[in-house]
Amino acid sequence: MQASEIEQQAVKDTVKVTETSAPLHTQRNTLALIAVCLAAMMFALEISSVPVILPTLEVVLHGDFKQIQWIMNAYTIACTTVLMATGTLADRFGRKRIFIGAILLFGIASLLCGLAWNSAMLIASRVLQGASGGAMLICLVAVLSHQFPQGAQRARAFSAWGIVLGIGLGFGPLVGGAIVALANWKWVFWIHVGLAVATLALAVAGVQESRDPQARRLDVWGMATLSAAIFGFVWFITQGADSGFTSASSLAVLAASAVSLALFYAIETRIAHPMFDFSVFKVRNFSGALLGSVGMNFSFWAFIIYLPIYFQRALGEGPVAAGLSLLAYTLPTLVFPPIGERLALRYRPAMLIPAGLLTIGLGFFLMWVGSRTGHTGALAVLPGCLLAGAGLGLTNTPVTNTTTGSVSADRAGMASGIDMSARMITLAINIALMGFLLVEGVSLKLQAELGAPGTYPTDVSWNALASRVAAGDLMPAEAGPFMNATATSAAQFEAISRNALIHGFGGLMLYGAIAVTLLAVASFCIFRGRRIGS
Repeated sequence: MQASEIEQQAVKDTVKVTETSAPLHTQRNTLALIAVCLAAMMFALEISSVPVILPTLEVVLHGDFKQIQWIMNAYTIACTTVLMATGTLADRFGRKRIFIGAILLFGIASLLCGLAWNSAMLIASRVLQGASGGAMLICLVAVLSHQFPQGAQRARAFSAWGIVLGIGLGFGPLVGGAIVALANWKWVFWIHVGLAVATLALAVAGVQESRDPQARRLDVWGMATLSAAIFGFVWFITQGADSGFTSASSLAVLAASAVSLALFYAIETRIAHPMFDFSVFKVRNFSGALLGSVGMNFSFWAFIIYLPIYFQRALGEGPVAAGLSLLAYTLPTLVFPPIGERLALRYRPAMLIPAGLLTIGLGFFLMWVGSRTGHTGALAVLPGCLLAGAGLGLTNTPVTNTTTGSVSADRAGMASGIDMSARMITLAINIALMGFLLVEGVSLKLQAELGAPGTYPTDVSWNALASRVAAGDLMPAEAGPFMNATATSAAQFEAISRNALIHGFGGLMLYGAIAVTLLAVASFCIFRGRRIGS
């Protein structure tokens, strides 16, 4: 055979191999995309479906209000802890390997959550679930980027992932409420076991392994100091009311948190390859957009943890009805992102992000007005819920695009990690802060109704009573001495407790409106390069 004939045969063989492998490659990509979407669905459902069952968990697990807060914050703090580290580990040891490990751990943690017989075990299981969920979230983005590197396929893949994530966040409350009504609260967690098995099989078959040969070393000290700082601040807000914010133990925890935060800053500004590069904050667009992330979690996402208690206990709705009411809060976050993307192209993120935050603030203000109209049910606050959800839908995608697009391509992953970390950190802190404000608002209202001088027992803690009412227990055991001392009937005390709970939630709505509005103004000033207050 002549050389030319050999070359022609080689070309033919190459074409045959390509034609044979193309369908296989496409099939693997399809399996990988389904695996990524299922993982995104699990992560989203675990954020939005669990709040609906918190009132149920408080009863069946005999937990208190602080434990309810930790059931959510255990997930968010653990998620924050692993976010920045997972990228480094995946680059070094393989993205597929870490992704599969995260899915497996998420399934095991979900099984343990459903098996929990008390709040402490559930909180511990939620730590494992949050850590594996955060790792899964970071890995799925890396998998998509490697499996669909460019072109229309990449756009469709990321679009499918975003849609599924939005569906999970939007319909999670209804799913959680329906499961509690039709089966058992345990299945809100156990449903993820089956999803994890299916996702694991698809990931093994479809996801391609990839690594970064120049992967950085793991920033262990940065992780440790940041996690200690977050945990300390959350503990101070959540537990400080019991021991006193000025007590020696509380001040020691606060001081330790401040020291940890200072050490974190010192470490990250001195090492060669920090996981948290503070120099990006000098970029106005990055900092302005990051305040959008903070604003959403200082209002919308933190409040969704407590809103089911408002619908179910203050307004007397059942789990399914509360889930339906929550759809007014979450569904706009699924509908409005495409509108936000188009508006960002027309009016620039520097205008849209502050405007979106202001829309959230107006929604919270309308909720506050609706909560003050009396016992009119959920209809009074639903217009505000819809507007707040629309504001978040307008803000969320431009924030993500701006934080990653305002820095060079080689720093986009780091910028995305800072954005996600800022979201989870502010969410964890604000879950604790909103819980504290809710208890304080309920306590003040109860004292105004029951606290006539000389008529109530002095040895009963107002904070303990308010914490039980804030958790949705309108007739707590602590009510007995107050009822005996003031000759208040059970029906009267329950009515007073309900009014106090509504009053406390009104304070949260007003707080959310003020906080996100101030952050909108700060974001606008940073985008425009102005000093706040000038």
